[in-house]
Amino acid sequence: MILPPPPFALPEPVTLAIPVFAMLVIAEMLHAKRNPAVTYEARDAAASLMMGFGNQVAKLLTGFIGAGVVVSLYQFRLFDIGWAWWAFVACFFAEDLAYYWFHRISHERRWFWASHVIHHSSQHYNLSTALRQTWTGNLGFTFIFSATLALIGFHPAMIAMFAGFSLVYQFWIHTEVIDRMPRWFEAVFNTPSHHRVHHATNPRYLDANYAGVLIIWDRLFGTFVPEMREDPPRYGIIANLTTFNPFRIAFHEWAAMLADVRSAKSGRDVLGYLFGPPGWTPDGSRDTSAGLKAKWKAGEV
Repeated sequence: MILPPPPFALPEPVTLAIPVFAMLVIAEMLHAKRNPAVTYEARDAAASLMMGFGNQVAKLLTGFIGAGVVVSLYQFRLFDIGWAWWAFVACFFAEDLAYYWFHRISHERRWFWASHVIHHSSQHYNLSTALRQTWTGNLGFTFIFSATLALIGFHPAMIAMFAGFSLVYQFWIHTEVIDRMPRWFEAVFNTPSHHRVHHATNPRYLDANYAGVLIIWDRLFGTFVPEMREDPPRYGIIANLTTFNPFRIAFHEWAAMLADVRSAKSGRDVLGYLFGPPGWTPDGSRDTSAGLKAKWKAGEV
């Protein structure tokens, strides 16, 4: 497979942003010393940094899987989109929409949640949490959502660039330092307020605000929930971890899913444990997000 190179050099947003990430985390830590509303816990922040480092190592070891699929699909592209200015505009919106669906499915289907849950496992919400990333994304085939863009005809390098811009953008929204942005900005873009909702375990906020850069997709597909001052977000996951061990953080849901599959009594149960919503069981003995929201609306929680 021969991939035609871009006609000009494209930036690598994440590589360029790493020094800025480090400076902003340090600045927020210093701010937290003077503002008790901003919380840092040393072991938690260290675990987040280790997860971020492990994510980069995992990409070096397994990145060829996703890259190979994307390049292969590009060979069968439906259109030759090329490198005109409008192609960059279209790719930005297409990549952001693909991210929305990747993110949403990663909460709705346990197979993808097993990789994504890592990012939600901290009970604190600060810039270090943004660095708490999965080690198993490529092994879990989470790249299939953006890979469809290559099949449409967007060059893999262009897709990678906008995916990088999205990741860099989402760093700054992991903070409690910023309350609200101007109303017009909150209406169009993902913001700290919107993303605090996404990381919250309050029943009101479950499975909401999947946006990458643009919050318009949540508004369009009915998954937008505003942050309410009377219901401040509580962070973490439904069954919070009691460890800061990065290996347990990285693999705990895969291990739990495997244990459930081994206990399955039918093929239907296997499929449910793998691709049902997180918390699914044959007898309904565990809570799913939908179940918790239903109980909340009924006044039971």
